Amino acid sequence: DQLLGGRLDDLMILKGGPGCGKSTFMRRVGAAMEHAGERVVYINCSGDPDSLDGAIFLARNVAIVDGTSPHVLEPTYAVASERYVDLTRFYDVDAAKARRVEIIALSDEYRAHYRSAYRILRAMGEVESERRTAMHAQMDCLKLRRRTNGILTRELRGVGSGSGRVDRVFLGGVTHQGEICRFDTVEALCPRIYALIDSAGLGSEMLEAIVQAQEKQFDVIACPNPDRPQELQHVLIPEKGLAFITTNARIPYEGKTYRRLRLDAMAEEKLTRAQKAKLRFTRRVEASLLDEAVSALSDAKKAHDALENAYHPCVDFEGVTALAEEEIKRLLK
Repeated sequence: DQLLGGRLDDLMILKGGPGCGKSTFMRRVGAAMEHAGERVVYINCSGDPDSLDGAIFLARNVAIVDGTSPHVLEPTYAVASERYVDLTRFYDVDAAKARRVEIIALSDEYRAHYRSAYRILRAMGEVESERRTAMHAQMDCLKLRRRTNGILTRELRGVGSGSGRVDRVFLGGVTHQGEICRFDTVEALCPRIYALIDSAGLGSEMLEAIVQAQEKQFDVIACPNPDRPQELQHVLIPEKGLAFITTNARIPYEGKTYRRLRLDAMAEEKLTRAQKAKLRFTRRVEASLLDEAVSALSDAKKAHDALENAYHPCVDFEGVTALAEEEIKRLLK
């Protein structure tokens, strides 16, 4: 929704079902913009990280997004700012109707796998909550606030050239390929990286303070925790070349860091031996449930691939390519 409301000069909202070439359309236009020397922001699909849900062309204030279920978008200012690009016109309706039984069965199958994955992830969240509660109870919050204030004083001096806009963007999530976090995006935007070693959301308050402290100065990319979107996991301040990232066993960051803050250690040092043993057991349960969720997502991906293959013979891909070329010419003008 952050792309709506007239924020962009042109937002193309793709409408079309499985296998009609939405991701290919976005990649083709994106490749043309890159060839023209422009930087492109690509939004990966969580269902298939090798596919796309969007592409943003910053210099032209233009974007293309997949606006079909489950991420439906509708224009705020139709055509003037946002417009539909209808790819359903490239379906052969009679051919699709002839495969109706197969398409319905595969659609129901992949949705069932997703429901199973979500149930497992909810169970994992309940187990994780027990561990997080125990660690938060032992956290020295005053010490962390003093550390936060020191960082703010040192790193966020002066006034930025932005409007203080805060964009909330997921940097990763649980996928059929396992847990993914696009730390390459962080490295592309921010050469100085503070790594918060944190497996229990201990640094969320710190990250919120960083976002609030620079309001109306620097534009910020605030990245919510995919498991708990109400709390932050990473903060990027590109104008300062500065990032604060969360790293742990689930999302390990192996790159070079400017500073490393061991927040887990600040909480665990006060735990008893019995509490530490319980937390180790809890982590093993969480890891097992995560593996089960990834397996269910993998099954969903296989069913969705089969669904796309069922649609492919019903799609005029030459027509999709021709439409992409039309939009490329419009953008380059």
